[in-house]
Amino acid sequence: MTTDLEKNLPTGLSRRSFVQSAAAAAGLVLGFHLPGNPLRRAEAFAGAAPANKGESRLNTWLRIATDGTITIYVARSEMGQGIYTAMPMLIAEELEADWTKIRVEPSPSDAEFNYSGRPMEVTGGSSSINSNWEILQRIGATARHMMIAAAAKQWGVTPDSCRAEQGAVVHASSGRKAGYGELATLAAALPAETVNAKELKLKTPAEYKIVGKPTKRLDTPAKVSGKPIFGIDVVVPDMRYAAVRHSPVFGGECANFDALAKAMPEGTTLVKVAGAVIAVADGWWKAKTVVEGLDVKWTQGTTAGLSSAAIEKKLRAATAGKANPVATTKGEALKELSKAKKKLEAEYSTPFLAHTAMEPMNCTAHVKPDGGIELWVGTQSHTLTKLVASMATKVPQEQIVVHTTYLGGGFGRRAENDVVLQAIEASKAVGKPVKLIWSRQEDVQHDFYRPASVVKLRGGLDAEGRPVAFTASIASPSILQRWTIFGGVGKSGIDFTTIEGLADIKYECPHQLVQAAIVDLGVPVGFWRSVGSSHNAFYLESFIDELAHAAKQDPYKFRRGLLEKSHPRFVKVLDTVAKMSGWETPAPAGRARGIAIAESFGSIVAEVAEVSVSASGQPIVHKVWVAVDCGRYVNPDTVIAQMESGVVYGLSAALRGQITLSNGRVEQSNFHDYTMLAPHEMPEITVEIVESGANPGGVGEPGTPPIAPAVTNALFAATGKRIRSLPLSNHKLPGGKAT
Repeated sequence: MTTDLEKNLPTGLSRRSFVQSAAAAAGLVLGFHLPGNPLRRAEAFAGAAPANKGESRLNTWLRIATDGTITIYVARSEMGQGIYTAMPMLIAEELEADWTKIRVEPSPSDAEFNYSGRPMEVTGGSSSINSNWEILQRIGATARHMMIAAAAKQWGVTPDSCRAEQGAVVHASSGRKAGYGELATLAAALPAETVNAKELKLKTPAEYKIVGKPTKRLDTPAKVSGKPIFGIDVVVPDMRYAAVRHSPVFGGECANFDALAKAMPEGTTLVKVAGAVIAVADGWWKAKTVVEGLDVKWTQGTTAGLSSAAIEKKLRAATAGKANPVATTKGEALKELSKAKKKLEAEYSTPFLAHTAMEPMNCTAHVKPDGGIELWVGTQSHTLTKLVASMATKVPQEQIVVHTTYLGGGFGRRAENDVVLQAIEASKAVGKPVKLIWSRQEDVQHDFYRPASVVKLRGGLDAEGRPVAFTASIASPSILQRWTIFGGVGKSGIDFTTIEGLADIKYECPHQLVQAAIVDLGVPVGFWRSVGSSHNAFYLESFIDELAHAAKQDPYKFRRGLLEKSHPRFVKVLDTVAKMSGWETPAPAGRARGIAIAESFGSIVAEVAEVSVSASGQPIVHKVWVAVDCGRYVNPDTVIAQMESGVVYGLSAALRGQITLSNGRVEQSNFHDYTMLAPHEMPEITVEIVESGANPGGVGEPGTPPIAPAVTNALFAATGKRIRSLPLSNHKLPGGKAT
C-alpha cells in the first residue's frame, strides 16, 4: 500500500504520454464518462474502455495491472484530511479488492478526469466524500462486474455463477479461481456495454468489509519516511529560485522598480508583479536576502491609515443599518421582541484570522518557449489553478499542465492562486523554471484572511423561559464578492458564507429576523476552515447560553428542549456529549464545563470543554469531549483525527488568534506573535461517532465551530464573566486556582 505521488511529477509529462504510459503499465483501464449535471451523478453512465492510444473520454481512471496491483487516481487534493485513503476505500469496497494491493495517485488536471463531470473540481467545503460517495461506489462496482464477466467468458460459464472476493473471481461449483491481474487483459478487451450502469447493484452498509472500519492511511509510511513530494520539495532541471516582498499596505505598488532592477546584484533578476516585487536567483536564501534588502518605495495603498479600532467601528455602525439585506425572516420578530417577558441584547465580534498552513506558500512554474505552462503546486483545485492561469496569461488551458502535489495544510488558503500567478511571471521574466517560496512573514501579512465581523443579537423569552423572538444583524467583508466564478454575491446582497450557521438556526423560535451587511475594508479575505460557521457558532451558541442562564435553566437541557420536537439527530448528539463528559455530575474542584453544538457541512458536532483559570487569569482548557454525527462515514480513524484537528485549530484561534492592523499594515508577522497551541497546552480530547445512517456529511471542518463557544461558556460558568469577543488573550479573567 503506497502512494506514488512522486512518480507522477516528471517534467514534460503530457496528457498523451500519460495515457500511453498507463496503457503500457496496466492490463485494464476503466474510464467513466459522467454527465455535467451534478444532480444526476447517481444515474451517470459508467463504461469500461481499453487503454487505446489517444483515449480521451475519461473522467477518472481505475487501473488494474497484470500483477494484481490496483492503482486508483484521485481527483481531489490530499492536504492531511485523509482522502487518499478514504476515496480508494469506497472503490476497493465495491471492487472486492485486496486492500494490500491498492495504490493511489493524483489524477491529471484535465477536466475529463474529474468525478463531477464539471470543468471545475475543488477540494473544500468538506465535500470530497459526500459529493462523490456513489460515483466512487459505481467505479468499483463496474470494475468488479468487468472482472466477473472476463472470468465467466474465459471459463465458459455464466457471470451469475461467479463471485468476486479479495482481488479474485471464484467459480464456486468448479472451484476455479483467477486473480484480477490474470483477468485484466481479457477484461480490457470486453465491449463497454458489458456492464449496464443502471443495473449495477451496490452494496448495502451491512455488506461492507472495508468501509466503516478503522483503516491505516496509505500516505502515512511515505510521510514519516520523507518520501512524498510537497510543493516545496519540487526540483526540476535548470530551476531558479524566487522570493517575494509585498507592499506593507494592501494595494500599494513599487514606485521605483526601474532603478532597483538596474542595481540588482549579478546573477539575480527583479520582477514586478501586482502589489509586490520578486527576486530570482540561483538559491532561495540569496533571493530572500536580496529582496528584503531592497530600498523599495511603495505607493500609499488602499488601506493606508486603517486601524483595527477603525475597522471595528465601521463594522459596528453597519450592524445598525435598518435597510440591511434580509437573510432570514419568520413571523414578526421585532414586534414580538418588544412584547417579550424578558429581553436580552448583546454585541459579539471576532477578528481577522490567518491560515498559517505549516508548509509556506509556494509554486514552481515553467513558462516554456513554445508558449505552454507547466506548474507544480499544492492546490485545492488543479482545475481552478489551470483556469486562473489561463485567464491571466491568455494561454489556452489545453497548453497548461498542473501537477498537484501534497498540500502541507490548506484550510482554504490553497484555493487561492496568487502565488501561482507570481511564479508564472517570474518564470516568464527569466525564461527558466522558477520555484517561488513565500517567507512566513509574507504569508502572515499577505493572506486572504477570515473576515472580521461584528453582530448584534437580540432575544426575547416568554414567561416559561422559552425563546419567542430572535434577531441578528451581522456586518463583515464579503468573501464571495470577488468569486464571480462561483456566482458572487448576487442580487440579494447576501454573502451566504457570512450568515451560514446563523440564518438557519435549528432551535425552536417562532419569530426570527437575520440581516447582513457587506463592509468593504480593503483587506483581502477568503475561505478559512469552516468559513462563516467558525464565527457564527461562537455568536449563536454563546447567546443561547445567555438565554439559558436568563431563563434560569441548565444550558444543556435548555438546548435539548428547543431541539427535541423537530431535530432528533441534534438531540442524540447533545445527549451523547453530555453523557461522555458527565455533564450532570459536578466538575472537579476549580474547574467548570461549557457546552456548544453546531451543524456545518452536513455534520452535527457537539462539544463540551472543561476549563479552569490560573491565578494570573489565564484560561486553561483541560478536556474536550466531542460527539459527531457525520452520517455514513468511510474511515472512523479519519473522522476522529479530523475532529481532534478541528478542535486544535479552533482553540488556537479562540485563545489568541488575531490579525490586527495599524496604519494599514498587519502587525503580526510570524509564529512568535501569531501562535498555535503548543503540545503542552493541548487538552485531552475524546471523540465519539454518533451513528445515524444519514447521508454522509463532511468531517474536515465541522469540528472547529463549537470549540470557541464551548470554552467561553465554560469560562462564564467558572468566573461569571461573559466573553463576547475573541481572542481570549484580550480579556482579563478573574484569577482562580487551576487544577
